Amino acid sequence: MSVQPNNPSLSQPIKLAIQAGHFQQAKTLAEEALEQDEKDSESRYCLAVCQRKLEQFQEALDSLDTLLSYAPDYERGYQERGYNLLALGSKQEAINAFDKAVTINPTLLASWKILANEFGYYRQEEAKHYSVWLASLPRELVTVASYIHQKKLHKAEQICRNFLKRNPRHVEAMRMLAELGSEFQILDDAEYLLESCLNFAPDFIRARFDYVNVLHRRQKFHKALEQATILYNADKNNTSFIVSLANAQQASGEFDKAVQTYNQALTKQKDAHTVLVSKGHALKTIGHVEEAVDAYRQAYKAKADHGDAFWSLANLKTYRFSDDELSLMREMEGLEKTSAEDKAHLCFALGKAFEDRKEYIRSFTFYEKGNALKKANSRYELDRVAYELDFQAEHFDADFFEKRIGYGCQSPDPIFIVGLPRAGSTLLEQILASHSQVDGTMELANVISMAHHLNGRLATHDTPRYPGILNELTPEQWVSMGERYIEDTAAHRQGAPFFIDKMPNNFRHIPFIQLMLPNAKIIDARREPMACCFSGFKQLFAEGQDFTYGLEDIGRYYRRYVDIMQHWDDVLPGRVLRVQHEDLHDDLEQQVRRILDYCGLPFEQACVDFHQTKRPVRTPSSEQVRQPIYRSAVNQWEHYDEFLTPLKEILGDLVTTS
Repeated sequence: MSVQPNNPSLSQPIKLAIQAGHFQQAKTLAEEALEQDEKDSESRYCLAVCQRKLEQFQEALDSLDTLLSYAPDYERGYQERGYNLLALGSKQEAINAFDKAVTINPTLLASWKILANEFGYYRQEEAKHYSVWLASLPRELVTVASYIHQKKLHKAEQICRNFLKRNPRHVEAMRMLAELGSEFQILDDAEYLLESCLNFAPDFIRARFDYVNVLHRRQKFHKALEQATILYNADKNNTSFIVSLANAQQASGEFDKAVQTYNQALTKQKDAHTVLVSKGHALKTIGHVEEAVDAYRQAYKAKADHGDAFWSLANLKTYRFSDDELSLMREMEGLEKTSAEDKAHLCFALGKAFEDRKEYIRSFTFYEKGNALKKANSRYELDRVAYELDFQAEHFDADFFEKRIGYGCQSPDPIFIVGLPRAGSTLLEQILASHSQVDGTMELANVISMAHHLNGRLATHDTPRYPGILNELTPEQWVSMGERYIEDTAAHRQGAPFFIDKMPNNFRHIPFIQLMLPNAKIIDARREPMACCFSGFKQLFAEGQDFTYGLEDIGRYYRRYVDIMQHWDDVLPGRVLRVQHEDLHDDLEQQVRRILDYCGLPFEQACVDFHQTKRPVRTPSSEQVRQPIYRSAVNQWEHYDEFLTPLKEILGDLVTTS
């Protein structure tokens, strides 16, 4: 996100002098402004610009070093650094600086233009694309693109809608409005806009590329594959299109094809670290662990500070880092030039590496640092969650549901597994998916997406419409939404009578599920609080679990979860089956029989022998559920007991002793 100037009034006279070409005067004004506020980012940046214009290149670099030391995400600072390094003949350092600038803000046309002309630059195709795209945009839409990047979404939407009123068929504006819909999590609107956009302009490549991504996020994987194939057939030499096709193949379950397509991309870009990691993910999902390890290793060899490669190895849970790998990880994590995102990945990987070596003090230090890095860029607000759950507890009582008996789609097909992440939901899914009458799927986003749609586009300070809006929906609407859920999830099924939706966060949507699908089964995957919370704290999630980036945050979230699930036990007795993770370890067969009885399914031994079931598993627990059940991870948190006082204090009476 772009850094804003501390005091615009300080820098305004400097900018006017620069625009007039009076660089010495502007330099003097900048120095005077910095005497008033030495950390005024805009004045420091203007000083560097003046120094470069006066050919004082080293002085300019010194000014930029100071600026970036207290404003590390000031994207134009990196762009300016690139100009000065080019002037001094340090071409590769300059390229790195321009690359950093566009990584922070991809709307910097000047940086993209330079990078587009650099043969061998690993993102040259992307640079050419951005150069052409940004140069073609009306000024208003450049502003929209910049605001989207800065997360000023409501400002961006206002400008974009006003532009579309005057230019109703401007396909780039339509595409940007769809991008805003994606940012607001209104993905069905985004899908509709992009589909309309492509009806007007079938050859609009960028819109089709976005369409693939929106379809992917909506988990319409087969439709995304169709669109990715269209892109690929339009230009089979475009690496981005090849990778998009591979991603779509992987999401659609065509893992062997995906690996082949990733390999095709790698023939064009052999050191493409991100492609190697994606290839590794595909291999891991289908149980080809040794090949996945090789792909991840190739990725960090191609780019030594690519934190995701190291974290992917750690996230296998069974991999052990060598001394050389550990040294490399520590070196990369300590480098100033390593991005915050890569540092976070490296920290979580180092936390796991030292945990495996039983060096728990070092391990916790890195887990804590990684979480702090992630939390710094998180938009998580407990107040929003608290409002949502408090409203449910206050307004959705037994009488509320009694008055709505008979609502919704009567299909009994779905089995929802809810709870907190790292509570054992993947194990429960593997047990149930081993039954001949149950299809395993994945963490389906349909319920959350429908809830987002009901909530609409809200500013941060607005009172949410959801879940209060559930009071207003008619019986016909509930039937329609239930039928739509069944229809939209059909693509994930393989023909069994029942299927699993294991999105843990659906515990926040129990009344929605109850009214939409009253005959669906709901299983609460519960784990001992200290084990569950600490396991979440040391797990780096791809998205959607920002409450895990602080011990106090995750403790408060756990308490909220326990409270609301108790509420459903009180007002909907027997509706939700709670399965305690530790009980599965103590008596697996008894718990399996209990789960199957609740689901109305006959006992099958395959559910007890779940580790023998061959199926793709897409979660961090993939390797764990391919082994017989074991207890070694149950109380791992106790090794970190001395650091977990803040968590214990929040959990209070929920903490159990083993």
